[in-house]
Amino acid sequence: MDLGIKGRHALVSGGSKGLGRAAARALAGEGVDVTLIARHLETLEKTAAEIRGETGVKVDVIAADVTTPEGRAAVLKACPDPDILITNPGKRQTPDNFRDLSRADWDEWMEAHFYAALELIRAIVPGMCERKFGRIVNISVSFIKFPQVNFGHSHAARLALAGAIASMVRELVAHNVVINSVLPGFFDTDALQTNLHAHAARGNTTYEAIVADRLKSTPAGRFASPKECGDLIAFLCSAQNGYMTGQNIVNDGGVYQGLF
Repeated sequence: MDLGIKGRHALVSGGSKGLGRAAARALAGEGVDVTLIARHLETLEKTAAEIRGETGVKVDVIAADVTTPEGRAAVLKACPDPDILITNPGKRQTPDNFRDLSRADWDEWMEAHFYAALELIRAIVPGMCERKFGRIVNISVSFIKFPQVNFGHSHAARLALAGAIASMVRELVAHNVVINSVLPGFFDTDALQTNLHAHAARGNTTYEAIVADRLKSTPAGRFASPKECGDLIAFLCSAQNGYMTGQNIVNDGGVYQGLF
């Protein structure tokens, strides 16, 4: 299927690794020029070179921390008018009991998983509405559908973003601007591997035992390739997807058992 977005421009947060990188590669494969954001310039430039070599599209990079006001200002100055925005906070989800979290800890997670995306969206959607095209996809996590023990800080911030998005999409869809979120489960990324090792250390068990446990609880019986998430994101950004908005789309190999 031709997704009808060749020549568009995408801004991809967390674009140097993992699911952000997969989204950028999928969009570039459709002829979309991309601007990658991440903290580390060396990793960004390596990813950008790979995508250019694979697709031939224009790939720019911005080394910035979008969880800070200064970082967001730098991004918006360099790329104020993208047609597509992928929000993907770089702060990795780690388990912490609520008793051990300070107010500053909660604020840090809200900044990373709520304010960072919200401020970018708020700045970019007026131009999208004026041009009558905009596609925004937030990369969240499947567990916001069924919150887990010791992840309240992460769930609270991500659910705040989901609530804010739900309140704005009905105003934007008439301008051909849609916002959706993907809720991935176990995708084989650096972030997943870090979390698996952290769980093993905290549980006084082995990495292999943790992996076996996760695979046992996943009906698909495997960790997914990041490409599977990137391709879904590309479709959500397509010209064909101008009617579905405000949705939180679980992509977790069958782990979530709810109907809605």
